[in-house]
Amino acid sequence: MMTINPKDISIADFHSYMLGAIVPRPIAFVSTVDSEGQVNLSPFSFFNAFGSNPPILIFSPARRVRDNTTKHSLENVKEVHEAVISIVSYEMVQQMSLSSTEYEKGVNEFIKSGLTPVPSDLVAPPRVKESPVSFECKVLEVMEMGNKGGAANLVICEVLLAHIDERVMGHDGKIDPNKLDAVARMGGNWYCRASGDALFEIEKPVKTKGIGVDQIPRRIRLSSVLTGNDLGRLANIEKMPDEDEVFQYGNNADMEEMRVRFQNDEESLLFHLHQYAQNLLHEGKVMEAWNVLLQHY
Repeated sequence: MMTINPKDISIADFHSYMLGAIVPRPIAFVSTVDSEGQVNLSPFSFFNAFGSNPPILIFSPARRVRDNTTKHSLENVKEVHEAVISIVSYEMVQQMSLSSTEYEKGVNEFIKSGLTPVPSDLVAPPRVKESPVSFECKVLEVMEMGNKGGAANLVICEVLLAHIDERVMGHDGKIDPNKLDAVARMGGNWYCRASGDALFEIEKPVKTKGIGVDQIPRRIRLSSVLTGNDLGRLANIEKMPDEDEVFQYGNNADMEEMRVRFQNDEESLLFHLHQYAQNLLHEGKVMEAWNVLLQHY
């Protein structure tokens, strides 16, 4: 395990470690205008949502590490306290990347990237037509966290209006992540695509109170087969199956066959029970997995 004090290495090196480790980062595709109405469009991966009442988004056009210069987006929000934050889909990721080129002030990145500006309803900066979701925002505050290269500038925005393309909506009335097909920033030149096999669901433990890993019997908890994720799944139930349920489950053909096959090898029986239970867990059959694991206790 490497232990690094940021004061002991260069800012650029620690910056690289941070951006390589803190991933994936959502991308704020930010359009702003200066006091003369000149438009700027730039992506920022120091970005996230921080509340919904009021709805607050924060992005950070940090000072450049290499030369301590500031970005046009930062200068613009100080002049005109408005911004539009658009979400980047896979269909537009190359154009988004192109817009991050450090063009001279006054160059319109909408034109350079070939993206389409759409007039906003409540703020001066335009939104990106190709984006599946855009937020019109007023800038509440700009918090400067330092005056040296790499220093953050937190642009705190309140969402005034959201625009959502109906094509990314699911049948449940919520945004479907596969239809949104968002991209996120990794370290270096890397991005990731938040759709398809990259997505998985975990039921939030908010309506129930899981028993916790500490309540799992020791021989299961210390299994050589089950992973931490497996234990987490097992621990997210409110109570274990009772003895009658475990006994009834033990009468199925698979359990009978396994007991006969390993009747003289307790260690192998335990291993194969845990392996069988793990497969059930990966299929989402948590209570069945518990019934298998408790055959030996």
